[in-house]
Amino acid sequence: MFVDVVNYEDENAAEKFVKSLHNSGFGVLTHHPIKQSLVNRIYEQWYAFFQSQEKNDFAFSVEKQDGYFAPEISETAKGHTKKDIKEYYHVYPWGRIPDSLKDDILEYYALASELAAELLDWVEKYSPPEIAQKYSEPLSNMIKDTPNTLLRVLHYPPLTGDEEPGAIRAAAHEDINLLTILPAANEPGLQVQQKDDTWVDVPADFGTLIINIGDMLQEASGGYFPSTSHRVINPSGEEAMKSRISLPLFLHPRSEVVLSERHTQHSYLMERLKELGVKP
Repeated sequence: MFVDVVNYEDENAAEKFVKSLHNSGFGVLTHHPIKQSLVNRIYEQWYAFFQSQEKNDFAFSVEKQDGYFAPEISETAKGHTKKDIKEYYHVYPWGRIPDSLKDDILEYYALASELAAELLDWVEKYSPPEIAQKYSEPLSNMIKDTPNTLLRVLHYPPLTGDEEPGAIRAAAHEDINLLTILPAANEPGLQVQQKDDTWVDVPADFGTLIINIGDMLQEASGGYFPSTSHRVINPSGEEAMKSRISLPLFLHPRSEVVLSERHTQHSYLMERLKELGVKP
């Protein structure tokens, strides 16, 4: 399997997991500490929110990048010309969150961030010494007290047949951050690009956690951990008439954290947001 599935409770889970991240940029965890019941509630609550007009009361802030992003202003992946078929909401603890949705989403944010710090410790422990010495500070310390970690609640609406030709739910892209933590979505569709440029489905049984490397960790590790291109393809048949909810946590260091001789977190992020067209 191109992406390894690792039992979080196994004695050698950390080593297996980091090996998968190095080989493919992705790893999948089972028996992890994030409760599926919490994820289910969030999927149900936010699906209802995306069906309501209340979402328009939380239109995103250009300056802060929090709030609701409508399909018309959704991302265009780097190197692509067609917007993704999606709408989403950016959750930060300091940002605007509808009162009725706040408790569960902030509980998830805290739990997933805590797990992420542990996974970054795994990554550092099993980085070769010559790679680990590149890190300007311990990886888990990079996210300590960070205001930048982003939880995105994504809604891929049912397909109507009127979509722009060639547009898909999420065009091939790499993530910007250190690590992304993603509970398996309520519908399939996530694929990762192999080294021979072919695409394979990411193992995504409901209840698993999918973790992938972002550009910032690729930068910090001098390329040892690859930020692998991935996408969400359009379903067909009856599946095309279903919504897809996804909940990626994009783990970002504090703004001043040095990633490499070229970049801090802030300089890297600004460069990428301009490329994506969501920052002037």
